[in-house]
Amino acid sequence: MIPIDGERTPLVRTDFSDDHAWESVIDAVSKPSVHGFLANLNPVNDHRYDNADPVELAKKANSSTDLTLLIVADSRTMSEPQIPLLCVDPIPPGGQFRCIPAELWGVENNVSLANMDFGEFASAVDADGVFRGFKD
Repeated sequence: MIPIDGERTPLVRTDFSDDHAWESVIDAVSKPSVHGFLANLNPVNDHRYDNADPVELAKKANSSTDLTLLIVADSRTMSEPQIPLLCVDPIPPGGQFRCIPAELWGVENNVSLANMDFGEFASAVDADGVFRGFKD
């Protein structure tokens, strides 16, 4: 069971091949936006989730709580320069997209507070499936 504290969105590490990469992820998501906003995250660094399937994690988390968003740091997150985190919708039918750390605050803040829904961000991804902010 993913630890859910009720106030912060879980950021679950599922790739344990590079501790330095994980530190880079934490550093990247801890930097406030130009306006001082931050994603409200609960980093989960537990080897029980090594290579865990993000959809299964989301299903299990949603079955026991009212989780609105799950963030996953997987092998792609750890290996690509832009650190594209996987955002997973735990509410069936679910869905997923990737997000760069600089834009994660907007996704996490708005989805968690129900100001916007998951689909609004998912429909604004670039051709490679990564959300880099809304385009004018």
